[in-house]
Amino acid sequence: MTDPRVAPAQTPVPPAPGDPAPRASTRPSAGTRLWRALGPRRLSAVYLGIFFMVLFTLLNPGTFLTSTTTNVVFNSGSVTCLLALAFLVPLATESYDLSIGSMMTFGLTIVIYLFNSSGLPLWLISVIAVVACALVGAVNGFIIVRLNVDSFIATLGVSQVLLAASLLISGNKQLVGNFPELWTKLGNENISGIPYPLLYVLAVAVVLWYVLEHMSLGRYLFAIGGNEEAARLSGVPTKRLIWGSMVASGAIAGFAGVIYAMRTGTSTPTVGSGLLFPAVAAVFLGASQLSQRPNVWGTLIAYFALAFGIQGLTLSLGTDAAWASPLFQGLSLIVAVSIASRPVIAKLRSRAEEPE
Repeated sequence: MTDPRVAPAQTPVPPAPGDPAPRASTRPSAGTRLWRALGPRRLSAVYLGIFFMVLFTLLNPGTFLTSTTTNVVFNSGSVTCLLALAFLVPLATESYDLSIGSMMTFGLTIVIYLFNSSGLPLWLISVIAVVACALVGAVNGFIIVRLNVDSFIATLGVSQVLLAASLLISGNKQLVGNFPELWTKLGNENISGIPYPLLYVLAVAVVLWYVLEHMSLGRYLFAIGGNEEAARLSGVPTKRLIWGSMVASGAIAGFAGVIYAMRTGTSTPTVGSGLLFPAVAAVFLGASQLSQRPNVWGTLIAYFALAFGIQGLTLSLGTDAAWASPLFQGLSLIVAVSIASRPVIAKLRSRAEEPE
């Protein structure tokens, strides 16, 4: 006899004809997840930077990977990183601010000019410079949102207006500010081995990262960049946010001008134009890192990977390396855009292949 306390064995019931077969688990293995997290698709700039460090350490032993070299890269790159972050904010909405270089020069010119011609304290002069650049960003937003001018054209035109303003203020001459020692220390000294300018960059980066990745404001900005019309129909104030992103971009670029004033104490009307290209290249290469869209930490990783490569070329080629930097930056931008556009192309192809 069967013990009533023992449950009868369950006989598997075969699926009825026409029922779909049970699916196997699609959860990727631990190795696959690790590869996706640490693979070159997400961290190619990290591996590129490691490659540069190993290569140029072997080519320049004792001179490349030293505290002097790292300080040069981090100090000189702080302003360009701030410009890259300024470019990143409107890029989240698929808008382009090509005036960031001229904006930085404008802020720098204001700082040195007011210091030389007024008795205002430097902290107030710095605030005036940042606010002035934010107002120029508001003008960019007005032209884009109210006059319906493409952001590429609008900001390119404004950059020339800013160049004219800097030339007018400076009289087409180099401005030199004899700043107090404390001010120059804040732009050139270190704290526990970390350059002050790098700390300013990290402070701005943390704020932007939190806003873009952990606040609804950041989600709205990326929603606009993904599909502005769909975002508008969902209740997102698209025009207002695009306008605001231009204001934020101008303020960050103006802050970059203040940091440049701390570091060098000099201003020429065209200094910012030479920093635009590496900043844009860093943003586009950074867009292929981590989250596969424009992001803060990918931008910084990409910039410093390229910066160490350029510094290594400079040490290797010496005085003959003037051509290396623009060549390196040009090729990196081409590669960055091609890498960043691959997911978009793949998505468009998959949509095209879907049956109607």
